[in-house]
Amino acid sequence: MNVFVINSGSSSIKYQLIRMPEGNVVCSGLIDRIGQAGSIIKHKTFLNGKEELQTMQINIIDHAAGLREVAHLLIDPVIGVIKSSDEIQVVGHRVVHGGESFSKTMIITEDVKEKIRQLFPLAPLHNPPNYLGIGVAEKIFPNAKQIAVFDTAFHQTMPPVSYRVAIPNEFYDKHQIRAYGFHGTSHKYVSERTAAYLKKQESKIITIHLGNGCSMAAIKNGQCVDTTMGFGPMNGLMMGTRAGDIDQSIIFHMVNQLGLSLDEVNNILNKKSGVLGLTIQSDMRDVKAEYKKGNKDAILAYEMYAYRIKKYIGAYMAVLNGLDALVFTAGVGENDELTRDLSTRDMDHLGIHLDERKNLNGGKGIFEIGKEGAAIKILVVPTNEEREIAEQCYSLLK
Repeated sequence: MNVFVINSGSSSIKYQLIRMPEGNVVCSGLIDRIGQAGSIIKHKTFLNGKEELQTMQINIIDHAAGLREVAHLLIDPVIGVIKSSDEIQVVGHRVVHGGESFSKTMIITEDVKEKIRQLFPLAPLHNPPNYLGIGVAEKIFPNAKQIAVFDTAFHQTMPPVSYRVAIPNEFYDKHQIRAYGFHGTSHKYVSERTAAYLKKQESKIITIHLGNGCSMAAIKNGQCVDTTMGFGPMNGLMMGTRAGDIDQSIIFHMVNQLGLSLDEVNNILNKKSGVLGLTIQSDMRDVKAEYKKGNKDAILAYEMYAYRIKKYIGAYMAVLNGLDALVFTAGVGENDELTRDLSTRDMDHLGIHLDERKNLNGGKGIFEIGKEGAAIKILVVPTNEEREIAEQCYSLLK
């Protein structure tokens, strides 16, 4: 079964063509700067043991134009991996917000699309491009099953004590204001790989997804019981451009005393805060370079970033009443040994002991960075949201 996975962002599309059930990636790519001058397509193919990369810089006016370009690349007579777009049997879409309507993967119908559209206010930066990607894919791959995989679905196992907000009941009853959580596809994927690695079906795991967006999840026996992101994807950890947890009084002060509009405050907290707000850089690789030079802003940013992670580790160990494994994943989690080091320092009393040599040397695939014989394993587990989406699509249809 050929599953074409689409992850549509506001100005980008990530994609993979995966052959299931083997899970072989036939091609993958990224279309960036959609709607801007100098759009970029990076298209990789994996055939006969060889990996080839094509990079093109062309103007792509919208998502429809971008997916049409990808469709042409898929069937290109020289570098194509299929002969016709009809060979795509399934298109799997990452949809960020499923609200309370969707707790599992769904075949996309007109009713499903309408419910995704109704959830625009809950994820205004994410659901509209996800919805748009569905509409475009239906036209380009008309014979394929279109399937939605929701980022919030994995967190639907949280109990009310985790997801309810302590405001009047009517806001939940009438408006579904509650914590939903995000990055669920990643948390599900790495927690399942971790449980298999531990050879324990009954396990207590904390997953730490650190990319430009960051979140953590407390997972007991494969089910999420708590997560750091809430009603929207701004809460919890400090992130690349998002503030994370913030005293609500600051928002009222910025509006009432500083004269900022709510839109301005929203933009600041979402796009100008976090690591960017402290250092004028949002990429941790750039901040790390400044950290090593002794830049005080970069040092503070790293310490705050790690401090938030440490606080949630402690909180989630209390929620789980113990821990089998602490798992780092995603771009920063998998590649930044400094973040992993700072996030696990001085936690001996909790049974968390990092091996500095293992952490510095890294590894491939799943690798351990905790001290030998420690009761709590510290792991790096590479995430693969596209593979998880393909697996969920295949499981739904087989």
